[in-house]
Amino acid sequence: MSALLSAATAERYATTLHGVVDTLAERFATTTQPFSGASREQLEQLVDAVDLDTAGEGTQAALDEIGDLYLRHAVWFHDPAYTAHLNCPVALPAVAAEAVLAAVNTSVDTYDQSTVGTLMERRLVEWTARRIGYAQGDGVFTSGGTQSNLQALFLARESALRALGAAEGEARTAATARLRVLATASSHFSVGKSALLLGLAHDAVVEVPADASGRMDPASLSVVLHDVAAAGQHVMAVVATAGTTDRGCIDPLDAIADACDPTGAWLHVDAAYGCGLLVSPTRRHLLAGVERSRSVTVDFHKSFFQPVSSSALVVREPADLAPVAWHADYLNPLANAEPNQVDKSLQTTRRFDALKLWVTLRALGPDGVGRMVDAVCDLAAQVHAALADDPDLHVVAPTQLSTVLFRYEPAGLDPARADAIVPAVRRLLFDSGRAIVTKTVIDGRPCLKLTLLNPDSRLEDVLRVLELVRTTAQVLADPDRLLDGAGVLDLEASR
Repeated sequence: MSALLSAATAERYATTLHGVVDTLAERFATTTQPFSGASREQLEQLVDAVDLDTAGEGTQAALDEIGDLYLRHAVWFHDPAYTAHLNCPVALPAVAAEAVLAAVNTSVDTYDQSTVGTLMERRLVEWTARRIGYAQGDGVFTSGGTQSNLQALFLARESALRALGAAEGEARTAATARLRVLATASSHFSVGKSALLLGLAHDAVVEVPADASGRMDPASLSVVLHDVAAAGQHVMAVVATAGTTDRGCIDPLDAIADACDPTGAWLHVDAAYGCGLLVSPTRRHLLAGVERSRSVTVDFHKSFFQPVSSSALVVREPADLAPVAWHADYLNPLANAEPNQVDKSLQTTRRFDALKLWVTLRALGPDGVGRMVDAVCDLAAQVHAALADDPDLHVVAPTQLSTVLFRYEPAGLDPARADAIVPAVRRLLFDSGRAIVTKTVIDGRPCLKLTLLNPDSRLEDVLRVLELVRTTAQVLADPDRLLDGAGVLDLEASR
């Protein structure tokens, strides 16, 4: 009996998928916390106990095993007590589309593998470009913001080398050593990683000072642009961020563009987090100036509520994508007039992830998605207001999106002790499975962070998480108060 999806197995496919859907629906309906709380040692034992070399046990047995092994211990982003990273619950239309694209298994690298899929992706790229403000923009879907930023900086590098007349040979090597990327300390780590992968100098990423909110300071940018040129180096790109990972702040894009324009520097906007503002009915103005950039990273699997992965790089000038093209007679020969997306992508085989966004937009409309973006931003504002007079939990920095940065620091608590409590709170809550928050460092001080990307969460949901933080921190500040016999915090008793 064939294990492949085909006409002969269509009925078995339907039965199998119906069972999977029923199992998942039951899990979603009954999940009461974001994680089981199983230890890493327990999970390693469960995984290692599976013998992958035995004879197959059949589809149903394998799926039943996954229910116990994976679903029981997965991290559930839809649970209101999950407030850690830039992970979102996913739109139902997109989940349905995911099932479609997985079964059909379209690859959108060449037209003869995808036909209408290529045209749909191109239409969505054009739609995104218009939302950005690019009149004739182009682009391609990617695996995520890291790949989009890498591709953007690759294009910027090639543009800079052409401008320097050093496209190849020894001149290229010498010119590459002179290239610099300007970004703030709040820029995504993929900026530095991309510089490494692109063969730039070890000191190629030059930090631009930021204001008190962590946003790039345009006046300082102008100074750095001048200083880099005066040192005989060449600015390959300026990377602005529309939604910093920690603070959820947006660099002043118009003023940054004003600084870049006289120099001809390539302005790339990393809007992986903030791209949802493109459809926000009330906050689109926060992206003012994004249309003056040369390229933009968008992560639909963050603030468009898409399943991973669904992202894109969009460029203002279609010709800027040309350096990516690489031709092979068996795939995309030079004489081929078909609209092949592999000519624009760093990838070859590539999933039809655009289908998920297409179905979501057709089901909910851009305004519907935008209202969900506004909901999480509004929720963050409500949490900030609720903490304004809190005696124990203090907001560390403002946000323009949906993050909350805070510390447990009641009067009289030694600051060094407050520092030490931050990672311990995060770890104890995670180990309990009842709530997941994360930690970071702002202005040299550790703090806790909530990233609110669930439009269905309410203020009371977040306040419950904050109360868990408070009671856990209180015990850590006074370890003799509530410890069980094993020396592990008893969260049930501390409620």
